[in-house]
Amino acid sequence: MKAFKKALQGLRQQVRDSRAPAGVSVSAAPQAEPEPDFRQLFRDVKPMKPDGRHASPRPKPSPHPRRRHQHGQASEAVQQALLQHMVGWFEPAEVDAHFARPGMPSATLKKLRAGFWPVTRQLDLHGCDRYQAQDALALFLHQARRHGPCVRVIHGKGFGSNGQPVLKRMVRAWLKHHPDVLAFCEAGETMGGAGALLVLLRREHAP
Repeated sequence: MKAFKKALQGLRQQVRDSRAPAGVSVSAAPQAEPEPDFRQLFRDVKPMKPDGRHASPRPKPSPHPRRRHQHGQASEAVQQALLQHMVGWFEPAEVDAHFARPGMPSATLKKLRAGFWPVTRQLDLHGCDRYQAQDALALFLHQARRHGPCVRVIHGKGFGSNGQPVLKRMVRAWLKHHPDVLAFCEAGETMGGAGALLVLLRREHAP
C-alpha cells in the first residue's frame, strides 16, 4: 500500500512538471526588497542655515467685495433723481377711498366711519417728501398700537403737488400692505375729509 502511494505521488509530480511552460522553472515566489533607508537616500543633502529674516504674515483679505470705480460714474444727485423717477413706476394709478383686510367683519368700515373706536394718536405728514413720509409712518404705526386701535393719518389733499396728490396715493398704498393695518377710510369733513384717514390697527398683545 505504501509503495502504491509513493508511485502515485511520483506520477502527480511528473504531471505538474509537464504542465509548466518550457524554459520556466517552478520556484518559490520572490521576496520583496527591503525599503531604502531615508537617511541613506538624502545623506548628501545639507540643511540651509537660518538667515535671521522675519517672515511677516500676510494680511487676511477683506470680507467685503471691492467696489470698481467706473469712469463717468453718476453723481449722487443724479442717482437720487433716477431713484425718484423709478419709484414713480410703482405708484398706484388710483386712490383708494377705503380698505378692509380680507376676513374682517362687513360692518368694520361702517363702525370706523361712525367713530366707534376713538382716535388715540395722529400723524401729520404735511411738508414731508415720500421718503420722509414712509419712515415717519412706519415708526408711527409701530408706536401707536400701544395706545389704541384707531389712529388718524393726515397726508393732505395734494393741492400743492402740481395737481398730483403723491402722498395721498402712496400713504394709502403703504397702509394696504402694512401687516398691522386692518382697515382705513377717509375721515369726516371735520377731521380732514379726503386729506386724512382713520386707520384701524391690529391690537398689540400684552407681554
